[in-house]
Amino acid sequence: MKFPRNARIFRGQLDAAPFALLFFLLVLFLMVASLLYTPGVALHLPTGDELPGTDRPTVKVAVDAAGRLYFENQGIQEKDLRARLTEVAKQAPEPMTLIVEADKAVNFETLMRLNLLARDAGITNSLLATLPRPLNSQP
Repeated sequence: MKFPRNARIFRGQLDAAPFALLFFLLVLFLMVASLLYTPGVALHLPTGDELPGTDRPTVKVAVDAAGRLYFENQGIQEKDLRARLTEVAKQAPEPMTLIVEADKAVNFETLMRLNLLARDAGITNSLLATLPRPLNSQP
């Protein structure tokens, strides 16, 4: 069975109104999306090149600019963190490494206190999390 073909090549001018409508919808969507709340803690990690990693099991602790501690994506106090790290270290089949995701603004005293807390919990190895250096920046 042969169907009749009524399609013809469009040779007229394109109308700008549909393109303008799509553009304004896109702008409206981006404006509304920027107002939405994004959950989580804003951390500005330092940058670094060719830093060592680990092949051991890891546990992560985040520290924001105000010095608040976060474990498993939830805020936690130091005494509770010590207990949780002790529990995690006892359950691990081999020695664990603490990965500290610390904001750039965190002072050294806070980092040292966190490392000592982890050592008391049985985690002797710790590393600082960093972002890779951008390709266009010079060392």
